[in-house]
Amino acid sequence: MQAQLQAIIGQFGADTGTIHMLEDAVLVLKAHAGLAPEVVQMFVKVPVGKGMAGLAAQRNAPVSSCNIQVDRTGDVQPGAKRTGVGGAVAVPIRDRVGRAVGVLGIGVQRRHEYSDLEVAQLLERAAQFAHCL
Repeated sequence: MQAQLQAIIGQFGADTGTIHMLEDAVLVLKAHAGLAPEVVQMFVKVPVGKGMAGLAAQRNAPVSSCNIQVDRTGDVQPGAKRTGVGGAVAVPIRDRVGRAVGVLGIGVQRRHEYSDLEVAQLLERAAQFAHCL
């Protein structure tokens, strides 16, 4: 998973990335890149419905922010600002019947709004992790 995440980060020119898989109604971190060790600890387990990853799983839909440092939507948890990330997107990893079974997230240090094409491409890449249940 780590190598695949690194490839996705490279493809999208991202600075950070995470892969969470759903286990017992909680998202569990399986791979990460570009995050400081003290920040990683905040993302080891993410409740469904909390933060961008949790909301992507709950909604079974992409969640994004063009700059999480100033986000006021409530989609971004306060601790996420410690990542230093600006633009970020979290997309569901879906099983064969379309249920969210995990979340793939990437982010960049600058402000960035992910386009519909970028989100669609990221959803395609996320599909490769559905077998990791």
